[in-house]
Amino acid sequence: QVQLVESGGGLVQAGGSLRLSCAASGRTLSPYAMGWFRQAPGKEREFVAAIRRAGYNTYYADSVKGRFTMSRDNGWNKVYLQMNSLKPEDTAVYYCAADVEYYSLTYDSPRVYDYWGQGTQVTVSS
Repeated sequence: QVQLVESGGGLVQAGGSLRLSCAASGRTLSPYAMGWFRQAPGKEREFVAAIRRAGYNTYYADSVKGRFTMSRDNGWNKVYLQMNSLKPEDTAVYYCAADVEYYSLTYDSPRVYDYWGQGTQVTVSS
């Protein structure tokens, strides 16, 4: 079992910044990928960013590219999402996710990920 706990959400004005953290615990974590997703009310959960173990490459949704940066510590115990130049449309519950069971070429689909955190609310006011 893997437990993921997000923190760092809150209320911020447009143009501001927040840094989300995701702490992982449980069995030895060596995931194929770690991802951040978000879900706004009435909308489907959408991909935000991911880091893959193979090559340690990071990937971003077009909507956040250039504004958000995903990083991790030297292990996989913590991953972060630095969010700058926030917009009201970034308002959502943000979830951390881990793909640990099976390798997948896909990194931007929620179906790839086996474990999820409980989410942290990010609200951006205009």
